[in-house]
Amino acid sequence: MMLTAPRAKRAFLFLTLSAAMLAGCASMAAGPAKVADGVLTGPNGMTLYTFDRDAAGSGKSVCNGPCATNWPPLMAGDMDQASGDYSVITRDDGKKQWAFKGKPLYFWAKDMKPGDRTGDGFNKVWQLARP
Repeated sequence: MMLTAPRAKRAFLFLTLSAAMLAGCASMAAGPAKVADGVLTGPNGMTLYTFDRDAAGSGKSVCNGPCATNWPPLMAGDMDQASGDYSVITRDDGKKQWAFKGKPLYFWAKDMKPGDRTGDGFNKVWQLARP
């Protein structure tokens, strides 16, 4: 079957759009974090951590105020929804945060570049987030 130029263009656009939509769905299913060298990292490639004082599955973060300045939460958007091991919790300020297996996820303000893990074991209550 021979496609005319307008039909070929429509077919190309349809296939391109379909591929983009499938790629978007695949990335959404994977969750907000990636795995690099055995630890979870945020979309920016920075290492993610968990806080021992957060109770898994409580839907709460106990790291607020100055704590959240040093340990910025992995924020979720208002439209983000739980998927697989990832859930969304509501922080004390009403903003949304990602959690992995019920534990809220955080960055460490003193990590300067992807791959840094300087927060691991900090005060014996901050741990690398592992898959």
